Amino acid sequence: MIGTRTLGELTVGAQGLGCMGMSQAYGVRDDDAESIATIHRALELGVTLLDTANVYGNGTNEELVGRALTGHRDQAVLATKFGIVWTENGMGARGDAAYVEQCCEESLTRLGVDHIDLYYQHRVDPNVPIEETWGALAELAAAGKIRYAGISEAAPDTIRRAHAVFPVTALQSEWSLWSRDIEAEAVAVCRELGIGIVPFSPLGRGLLTGAITSAAQLPADDMRRGLPRFAEDNLDRNLAIVAELRALAEEKDCTAGQLALAWVQSRGADVVPIPGTKRRTYLEQNLAATEITLTPAELARIEELSANVAGARYPEAFARVVGK
Repeated sequence: MIGTRTLGELTVGAQGLGCMGMSQAYGVRDDDAESIATIHRALELGVTLLDTANVYGNGTNEELVGRALTGHRDQAVLATKFGIVWTENGMGARGDAAYVEQCCEESLTRLGVDHIDLYYQHRVDPNVPIEETWGALAELAAAGKIRYAGISEAAPDTIRRAHAVFPVTALQSEWSLWSRDIEAEAVAVCRELGIGIVPFSPLGRGLLTGAITSAAQLPADDMRRGLPRFAEDNLDRNLAIVAELRALAEEKDCTAGQLALAWVQSRGADVVPIPGTKRRTYLEQNLAATEITLTPAELARIEELSANVAGARYPEAFARVVGK
């Protein structure tokens, strides 16, 4: 069993489970039974935070997670999200009060539950005052439809403004050895305000595990084919980082992925990463990282690798709604 950590006033397992890949983004998705078994195994091992969103698989991921929680609802801290909308120009965001309420009702139905434990604003709508969006979240909490609220990929000032309306329990943003942007300001703001941090893609979208050696390995519909860090020239440079990480991991008698996860886990007791997987084998490997302790010298050696990452996190079609 893994230990626990706190996100604001919310206590959860020290590592969560990202469920997105069970329904979209990372290649073949044809084994709901194994995905559900993975969720059940996670709950057995002390994982409580299960993370989904209304846009994952166009709602099918919420339905999958809901099925998995039948008979297990009281074991889980259920997190889902609203706010991403797709336009002809790529990713957009919507945060008006009516839409917030609509999305919540739709998610409750798909999940088959009467409340959401942690409801995130997935992306900030630059055309709607954050106070309107978070006023709507406060009303949902007062109605018992959500317990806590979080925000994803938001700018520090936006986090402050949201928190002034209704407590922000968690910031969910990408944080890993190859994505350390939030360390500039957001982490400090969260700690000042008592907000927990939920890193997504803590394994660099799988690259830091060492399992990916070429973009040709990725299925034709894999979203990573469109990400700059997986573009041919950038990928070669990033794979060199992974090779060094693997060498360090061998000294520590663990895998490269476990070492990368242990680094994220070491960021603080208010940090709960949500590596995604749809296989029990990988789940158990990920959870083993919670038992790895890194010395200051080991941390310094690992962190040196992050200075050489090549490529932006997102293409422009995704980046336009990040950090608003």
